[in-house]
Amino acid sequence: MPNPVKRHSRTRRDKRRSHDFLTAPATSACPQCGEPKLPHRICANCGTYKGREIVPIEKLS
Repeated sequence: MPNPVKRHSRTRRDKRRSHDFLTAPATSACPQCGEPKLPHRICANCGTYKGREIVPIEKLS
């Protein structure tokens, strides 16, 4: 297996690493309660998806 003869410069190394960063997950606002949620998921705050209540949330008395 051949090994590199010359070193790669810092610029060349950094160009290769330019796409290695993390991106934040996309969020959207829930139309019912306005809390941020992941797209195509049930809202964790109110339990609704596409305007329907999927998971009943117990109300605090």
